[in-house]
Amino acid sequence: MGKHFVLIHGAWHGGWCWDGVIQTLTQAGHTAEAPTLPGHAADAARAGITLEDYTQAIVDVLQRQNAPVVLVGHSSAGFLLQNAAPRAPEKIERLIFHNAFILPPGKTQFDLVPPEAAQGMTAAANASPDRCVPVIEDFVRHMLMAGETKEKQNALLARLTPQPLALFTTPVDAAALAALKIPKTVLFAR
Repeated sequence: MGKHFVLIHGAWHGGWCWDGVIQTLTQAGHTAEAPTLPGHAADAARAGITLEDYTQAIVDVLQRQNAPVVLVGHSSAGFLLQNAAPRAPEKIERLIFHNAFILPPGKTQFDLVPPEAAQGMTAAANASPDRCVPVIEDFVRHMLMAGETKEKQNALLARLTPQPLALFTTPVDAAALAALKIPKTVLFAR
């Protein structure tokens, strides 16, 4: 019998970004789900979304499971897994950090990026009414989708949503994850 995967998206994305992976996992005999985190639906309210909101959304998905799952986090979702896994360890068979940030104790994502990037995103969020980092076209084209066709870049740009700043600026309690006896895999893929 196959495994059940819970796939968590990173910043600016939604559960939709895992559609191709879900199809592949299903064809291989597994099941999977990819929830869209708070504030990431196209028409979602984003003001006031916190790291705790993201963490609780993941814990809620885990608590609904009948058996332990493979919990996968991509990019910024890595530190969301760091926060959520210690709250429902009995629901997790394995953690997979897919090209994900894994933060040291007490650090934020902005502690691990170039200061000018953190400053630019903070300024953009502070200028928005809901304190969200807007989708930055140059960042998408030259970082997230470098080397991809303009058509693929445009398709992604059309689906991304502004990112609540709190995801990048709230420290993570990384020590709790280190204490868990759950198998962990770090996957770096191109």
